Amino acid sequence: MADKVLDAKGLNCPLPILKAKKALKDVPDGGTLEILSTDPGSVADFQAFCRTTGNELLESGEDGGVYTFLIKKTA
Repeated sequence: MADKVLDAKGLNCPLPILKAKKALKDVPDGGTLEILSTDPGSVADFQAFCRTTGNELLESGEDGGVYTFLIKKTA
């Protein structure tokens, strides 16, 4: 279970990334943030986001048009 869940369904780039960046501020170091998104572009966006911020993308997946991402806050 993630420390925090962000529902970004219905939002298009760059809003899921911007909301995730803000939500991560409320997650303790070593904690996790789960993001739900319906934007297909968010797959590449969250991979790039984690590479550039130093946070760890633990898992990602898609089910019925909803993309899920689990990010571990490391920075």
